[in-house]
Amino acid sequence: MEINEIISYYIQDNTRRLEVSFRLINDDEDEVRNDIISIEDAESFGYNLIQEGFDIFDDEDEEEFDDFDDFETIDEEILINYLNEYYIVNPKRLPKTELF
Repeated sequence: MEINEIISYYIQDNTRRLEVSFRLINDDEDEVRNDIISIEDAESFGYNLIQEGFDIFDDEDEEEFDDFDDFETIDEEILINYLNEYYIVNPKRLPKTELF
């Protein structure tokens, strides 16, 4: 069991949870697995998933997008590492595949 790719993720700011869709190496291309992960659980494993203040704009664009000062992103490589470890420790929590 190893995660091949992250398909999508969404950070729920009010609950500090992360909705994530991913595929394992053995999953077909039309299959996806969905889970909701607590940010606190990831931190207890020693992973800091959220990178705050990630600057995706250069200086010229920054004036137009002042609302993005608190933009949060996730390093997908760190997320994959965390999920691989999490599901090794908790194999019964691995979500079943769904059609994409």
